[in-house]
Amino acid sequence: QVQLVESGGGLVQPGGSLRLSCAASGSIFRFYVGWHRQASGKQRELVAVTTSGGSTNYAESVKGRFAISRDNAKNTVYLQMNSLKPEDTAVYYCSLSLGSINYWGQGTQVTVSS
Repeated sequence: QVQLVESGGGLVQPGGSLRLSCAASGSIFRFYVGWHRQASGKQRELVAVTTSGGSTNYAESVKGRFAISRDNAKNTVYLQMNSLKPEDTAVYYCSLSLGSINYWGQGTQVTVSS
């Protein structure tokens, strides 16, 4: 069992930046790592994912603004979010996936508002 703890969320003005972190209690190097978000009243959606080999993929809505990265030595995953928009407001979750194994964090709130 791997525990995930997200941090770095908060209130930011439109156009601002935040960097989310996801610290894992165990090794992450074998896993696909993803960031997801769920806005109030909406379904959870995948925002960004990185494979064990370092490939990345992003939702169209965040391409060019968000960047996912991983530090396997620190068992930590990051999501750099730039040019934030009000529609990016959501609870952000990180996940680890490997086959049928899935681990989720508790989430961190991101609010983009002036």
